Amino acid sequence: MSFIENLNWRYATREFSGKKISTDILEKILLAIRMTPSAFGVQPYHITVIEDAKIKKTLKPFAWNQDQIDTCSHLLVFSADLNTVKRIDDFLKLAEEAKLTEITDDPEYDYRKEFNNFVKEMGPEWSAKQTYITLGFALAACAELKIDSCPIEGFEPKNFEKVLNLPTDLDPKFCLAIGYRSPNDTHLKSPKIRFSKKDLFDFR
Repeated sequence: MSFIENLNWRYATREFSGKKISTDILEKILLAIRMTPSAFGVQPYHITVIEDAKIKKTLKPFAWNQDQIDTCSHLLVFSADLNTVKRIDDFLKLAEEAKLTEITDDPEYDYRKEFNNFVKEMGPEWSAKQTYITLGFALAACAELKIDSCPIEGFEPKNFEKVLNLPTDLDPKFCLAIGYRSPNDTHLKSPKIRFSKKDLFDFR
């Protein structure tokens, strides 16, 4: 199937079968997330990958008891990394190790200064915006691999932080449940509704 056909195949799965995704397939999805482009290349986010059934059941009440949470194979929790100062320091260390001289050795361009000025200009939600870009790549990768998925914003971030014992710099923004659709999913045969090309686009 083509990429567009795979996108048409996917839908927001509400109930999964419980069947596990293989390690090989999971690694491909995680690789797609790793390869997502980000501003300045610093990837200001972290993804917690949850397979443990007990943890998923503990989280479920804090996500409006949605069935996706504990019927999926894996639950991915995407958090924005708010410590951008440390993130740029870590990125510059990687750039130095990779001998990326146009970043580390350019006397006319202060990468750290430009980055900090940019983040200040963009505001406190910059990390969150960057995190959301990864969702599109993850969803597309799942569709290509014929893995069902459902993005979830309906959850209580503070309680997720407590259950997962996340560092204070990580701010959970959304979850992505992935796995295989249940034949009992009530949304399985629902028509895919999208606004028309005329409604979404204008050409100038």
